Amino acid sequence: MTPTLVRQQLPHAGPSPRVDLCARARDWAEIQERMLVPLYEAVYERLEVGRGTRLLGLGCGSGLALLMAAARGATVTGVDSASPELTALARERLLPEGWRTRARADTRLVEGSPEDAAVAAGTPAYNVVTAFEPVGCTAGDSEALGALLGRAAPLAERGTPVVLVGWGPPERCATSGVLRIAAKLADPLPGAGSWRAARRDDLEEVAQRAGLRPDGSGRVACPFGYADVDSAVRGLVSTGLFDAAVEATDRAQVDKELAEALHPHLRQDGTVWMPNVFRYLIARTA
Repeated sequence: MTPTLVRQQLPHAGPSPRVDLCARARDWAEIQERMLVPLYEAVYERLEVGRGTRLLGLGCGSGLALLMAAARGATVTGVDSASPELTALARERLLPEGWRTRARADTRLVEGSPEDAAVAAGTPAYNVVTAFEPVGCTAGDSEALGALLGRAAPLAERGTPVVLVGWGPPERCATSGVLRIAAKLADPLPGAGSWRAARRDDLEEVAQRAGLRPDGSGRVACPFGYADVDSAVRGLVSTGLFDAAVEATDRAQVDKELAEALHPHLRQDGTVWMPNVFRYLIARTA
């Protein structure tokens, strides 16, 4: 997302981050975010997202998933508190100056919590909720998402589908081997939020914690394809999964290790191709 792998933006408080947040947001939006388009399409098709859909997107990032839902006729609201840089890009996509079509006129983008996206009195509640940032990539992310969903559920109709996303089995995700670099380089900073392998029941555990009822799941092929190694490195770093590695070493070392790890996925024409499978869970509000 925003998702893409998972979007973990550095906080703005405290010491200055060792990354250019604006450049990274652009890399996310222009290189990495599109990788989960097949997943978004599969979910929207299964839930028949279109006219009459009132969608709440949690962790909406730079807004590609919202844009796709709006193009199908849905009324969309995006919530994100992690990155003003990504929210600014979402506004460029979804609320361009002079846009007057109905699909965009109903769009809302909220920098804050789910409560800030509450609908006005007398307005129909949301009937689809999405959380497209993959669960189970870093320590503690599932707990945080469970709490977020618990706060968002009261804003939706009873029985509303809530979509959670995670990585598929590591053996079916070529990128898993590359992401292990993040954990290896961040080893001097245990618990710093670097990548970990997803577990089988991550999504179900989050749904249970949020008081949601599982109601189906699916898997979608989402290959990661890049024009060259440089684009692949920039795209992967834009996820934030390598922030702890950058802090423990430096950006040059992370880029070097990533480029070496990507070599087995380099094709003769210079492009990088990594097949992956992502899993989604549909759960229902009580």
